Amino acid sequence: MSDIIWSPSPEYLERANVTRFMRAHGIGTYDELIRRSVEDVSWFWDAVVRDLEIEFFEPYDRVLDTSRGVEWATWFTGGRVNLAHQCVDRWAGATPAAAAVVWEGEGGDTRAWTYADLRRETDRLARALLDLGVGSKDVVGIFLPMIPETVAAVMACSKIGAIWVPIFSGFGPDAVAVRLEDAGVSVLLTADAFPRKGRAVPMLEAVREAIARVPSVRETIVLRHAGEGPAAGERDWSTVIAAVPDEPLAAEALESEHPLFIGYTSGTTGRPKGVLHVHGGFLVKIASEVAYQADLHPGEILHWVTDLGWIMGPWEIVGALALGSTVFLYDGAPTHPGPDRLWSLVERHRISTLGVSPTLIRAIIPSGTDHVRRHDLSSLRILASTGEPWNPDPYLWLHREVGGSRLPIINLSGGTEVGACFLSPLPITDLKPCTLRGPALGMDIDIVDPAGLTIAAGEVGELVCRQPWPAMTRGIWGDPERYLDTYWRRFPGVWLHGDWATRDEDGFWFLHGRSDDTLSVAGKRLGPAEVESALASHPAVAESAAVGVPHPLKGEAIWCFVVVRPGEEADAGLARALRNVVADHLGRSFLPSKVVFVPELPKTRSAKIVRRAIRATALGEDPGDLSGLEDPGVLDVIRQALAGAGR
Repeated sequence: MSDIIWSPSPEYLERANVTRFMRAHGIGTYDELIRRSVEDVSWFWDAVVRDLEIEFFEPYDRVLDTSRGVEWATWFTGGRVNLAHQCVDRWAGATPAAAAVVWEGEGGDTRAWTYADLRRETDRLARALLDLGVGSKDVVGIFLPMIPETVAAVMACSKIGAIWVPIFSGFGPDAVAVRLEDAGVSVLLTADAFPRKGRAVPMLEAVREAIARVPSVRETIVLRHAGEGPAAGERDWSTVIAAVPDEPLAAEALESEHPLFIGYTSGTTGRPKGVLHVHGGFLVKIASEVAYQADLHPGEILHWVTDLGWIMGPWEIVGALALGSTVFLYDGAPTHPGPDRLWSLVERHRISTLGVSPTLIRAIIPSGTDHVRRHDLSSLRILASTGEPWNPDPYLWLHREVGGSRLPIINLSGGTEVGACFLSPLPITDLKPCTLRGPALGMDIDIVDPAGLTIAAGEVGELVCRQPWPAMTRGIWGDPERYLDTYWRRFPGVWLHGDWATRDEDGFWFLHGRSDDTLSVAGKRLGPAEVESALASHPAVAESAAVGVPHPLKGEAIWCFVVVRPGEEADAGLARALRNVVADHLGRSFLPSKVVFVPELPKTRSAKIVRRAIRATALGEDPGDLSGLEDPGVLDVIRQALAGAGR
């Protein structure tokens, strides 16, 4: 194992939360820990609850119940719990003066809330929601940048048993509307605008256009943040919370399976998937990851460069606060006004755990190393990453230039529907470049061939999970058949995740990208149907297909293959217009890199577009089995169009 680049020092081994867990249960090695955690998952997750002192109002009588089938497993049955009690009320009572949330804005303003402050702001908003008629299992949308009020919104909804829907703050009106409509949102919490690279991004413009199409939204509460505040018909956040008593509000004692939030992730066809998470399972799994993988302790600060609309937003908020630690939020561009902004945040706020995406690091590298070296990064203990597979050069740059070769990179991977991660190192394990080391604790992960059989070391196969876990989605909102089709029916009783993976001869695991059509742009997953729907809004477009192709900075870039209507001129001007249409509908983050005009698209005999074949053609790869195509010759036409457009 000559390619090991990091090994834990005695200090890391002794201080690690997972070391405490291992000693309490007589576990001597990493391999034994992984084995024990999946041999009896009920034992393991009960042990986690006890180790992390997660407080249930009423104890559960059964850890895991698969009586309805493994696909519909439930956890901690009979118990009553509330995520907001664990994350807010518990620490407001035990350590009221400890920092809960620290924030810095792009302009340099800062705010800090103690746990006592967080409880007060949470309870005021919760009371305001109750006064507006929001009750248990009502759905509240949260379309906010990463500011302290966002944490209060998450916890206020959780405290009263409302279901919250986090929405990426950079989405355009179409993407916002489809999520509000699908979830049946009745009240929307939003801000007027947020800063991005020195200019205000007007969130309310997207909100107003979106809710005009969504009749379920009856109230919009607007926080004055970086714009002009609410207009007539919209409620002012400060006015709403000023009208309620400033008194503590007890968290509702909810069943462990009570719905917590609907997180949207994108599939390969149709509408975005709303995946449902619940109080007990999400709380326990996320607390365990931040404790054992990110190795966070009270008094330490966690910052992930993310947004609430991606799973790492809820991950960092719930994980840090469940442990009585501090979450740091920043709502601007991490490279503004210069490439050292992120490192200056680490230095000023003494951040101890920093999470980034490979995309962000690739974007920062061309600026050189001086912008890193001018800052004191000695507070960092853990570097972490997710979003897409690494390639070696940027991984090693992060390890050497940011971590000084002294820090582990906890490279984890899962997804919104996983509610957590499948693969992750621990701070007690050796690391190789780009590795995820192995299965996360309690996760019965395997790599299989097309028949579902375990493959040998060095072979590429599908990543699967053979047993349920607490944070597993409880289904796709309003569409149980889609849930079963997406994850369970290819290998009955086994979760198919859609990632290619390998393990080497030493037992180190690596990812190699998606095995389905989902686009992953800068770590943000988007279904091709969302891009294609935006293109279809232009009168010149007859049909289209969107695929992701490798990009040196973003991980994947969007290429659009478009068939125009008869009589339309397929020229550079139309290509520019279509790129802007997608950006206007979905947000500038999803601006396509290329529009290629083609006379037709490859389809099956049942008229399904085969994006896999388009992507392979674009990359000059073998498209695989084309026996299902109505006309395989279409791919030759696409090759000619690509040659004419310039690859």
